[in-house]
Amino acid sequence: MSITWVLTPEDVARIRFAFSPMWELVASLRTLQGPARQSFHLPWLKAVRPLIDGLDLAELFALVPPSGYIADFITPPPDTPMPEFRAELARVRNTPPDVARTEVAKIAGIDPARLARFAADPEAGVARVADALERYWETCFAEFWPRVYGLLERDVLRRTRQLAQGGARELFAGLDPAVVWTGERLLVDRTSCLQDKLYGDGLVLVPSAFWWPSVAVMSAPYQSMLVYPVLGIGTLWDEGPPPAPGALAALIGRSRARILVALAEPSTTSALAGRMELTPGAVSQHLGVLSGGGLTVGMRVGKQVVYRRTPAGDMLAAGQA
Repeated sequence: MSITWVLTPEDVARIRFAFSPMWELVASLRTLQGPARQSFHLPWLKAVRPLIDGLDLAELFALVPPSGYIADFITPPPDTPMPEFRAELARVRNTPPDVARTEVAKIAGIDPARLARFAADPEAGVARVADALERYWETCFAEFWPRVYGLLERDVLRRTRQLAQGGARELFAGLDPAVVWTGERLLVDRTSCLQDKLYGDGLVLVPSAFWWPSVAVMSAPYQSMLVYPVLGIGTLWDEGPPPAPGALAALIGRSRARILVALAEPSTTSALAGRMELTPGAVSQHLGVLSGGGLTVGMRVGKQVVYRRTPAGDMLAAGQA
């Protein structure tokens, strides 16, 4: 069984990438319920287990069962490349009650009593769910989001370059084995069977760390969205920043050497700061020196400035490998 999307040339031209803190938060609820599915998230699980006892997650678990359909309204497709959690939470809070009731009715839940309670008063249910998501974010996820953000950001920048250089065929060929591009149709191997057009609205491609290694889809009446497994998941919970090679550190300084090594993949100042355990101001100063020396260059992507190594920077970093 598979989902088939028919993409017009306009749809292909409107393919865009984004990532979603709300999607990661909701997906992590499944990680809590089935830790064995994603053993590489054990460091996060170990850190948050003592915090969960103070939260009431029962209704969230009812809406996000260990398998099967999840109510779409709690994972709205991102409407900007890098949305803020608060903005996505506001979209959840503004869900029309009748939409929420219809979607919750599709859940083959493990807690029918809670689903029935939600359906009896969906307006109150939406408010409770939004409040629970906010508490869960603040208690168990916000502290770790910069690390997840950095991994997703690197994936988006890598895939965006791939799309620009090789087009849709090369992009989809490397996205996931469950995704096949025929030149007109996008086939996604899923348990459900659906064929739909995108009607010129394009397609949002969303990498995910907590949904890994699976793919997921959303379609009309929402913006069509394909969630795929992020690259580099094995590095997500690595301790500390990448090491600075001794000779390179002696030449340009330890912090600048670490930043240059980290820029094997393009990154923003904020993502580098989280990874390097430095302040954004300090990273910005070091990038200024590296750019002035011709080793890095910044390029604006939307509201963000993304830094990458120049060929000279690649040569210097490679010489220390």
